[in-house]
Amino acid sequence: MMKLLQVDFDYHGPMGEAMSQALVGLAESINQEPGLIWKIWTENEKEKLGGGIYLFETEQTAQDYLDMHSARLKQMGVPEVRGIIFDINLPLSTINQAPLKVRGA
Repeated sequence: MMKLLQVDFDYHGPMGEAMSQALVGLAESINQEPGLIWKIWTENEKEKLGGGIYLFETEQTAQDYLDMHSARLKQMGVPEVRGIIFDINLPLSTINQAPLKVRGA
């Protein structure tokens, strides 16, 4: 069953266009993560937050990514990474045009 992963953390790096240019390599590498369907990058310059909303094929692939990404961010100096894995209410999400089609389906 697909799972949604929400991640956020204090972020004092580039935002907007500068972030887009600086993190292309990271974005491309995330496409290779097992079970990833898609990611929406999030940023809040006023609150100095970065993060993302991810859709994974399974809870295990979401948890594996969260563990790996949290460790990577901590190595980059981010002291706290907040991550929550959610179930998806597919019938209601479909009513609201959620992009939940799994690749290859």
